[in-house]
Amino acid sequence: MKKVLILLTNHATLGTTDEANGTFAPELTHALHEMLDAGLEYDLVSIKGGKAPLYGTDLEDDAVNAAILADESFQTRVNNTIPASQINIDDYAAIFYPGGFGLLSDLAEDESVAKLSASHYEKGGVIGAVCHGPAGLLPITLSNGQKLIADKSVTGFTREEEVDYATIDKIPFLLEEALTRTAARYNKVQPWNEFVIEDDRVITGQNPASAGAVGRAIVKHLA
Repeated sequence: MKKVLILLTNHATLGTTDEANGTFAPELTHALHEMLDAGLEYDLVSIKGGKAPLYGTDLEDDAVNAAILADESFQTRVNNTIPASQINIDDYAAIFYPGGFGLLSDLAEDESVAKLSASHYEKGGVIGAVCHGPAGLLPITLSNGQKLIADKSVTGFTREEEVDYATIDKIPFLLEEALTRTAARYNKVQPWNEFVIEDDRVITGQNPASAGAVGRAIVKHLA
């Protein structure tokens, strides 16, 4: 049975503020819903291991989010994430980076996880990310010295969406700018619309509305 490695942040606040943050739950749960429906297995992994901070866990009118958050197995995993240093990257068919602001402060610059992701990709693996998740792609450098996304088209949370969300002055860095500087091409559509780009085995989604579609794209690549 194919398994997906889902990377969660250990950083529990929005940048250096004291505002509670972490991984935005719906971006995790909606993608995971698609994977579970397709019969995929998953592990929740973080840099340090242990309990992963989530926010967006109390959204009304989101049955998918509520159902997965209420699942006992999911709760056990999110409260006991596996330290990245303990995993065997060869056990996984895909890697997924859900968003939330937390990973801008850890996964966006962590070299140890980036090396695992580079190894995975070079062995034919699929890498997906949504919203702020593509920040996790920034430090991934392949064995030839080239950045993973240097020749890829990608998307991710936009400047306009940061303004709408009132986070533009609180984030460690602007993801749109970082992706524009690193990737071959950064793409976006109107704020808050579903938008996913598949470039070879790199799949990126623009915003929370794109999480389910990123999950479906990962499933399609693994079929």
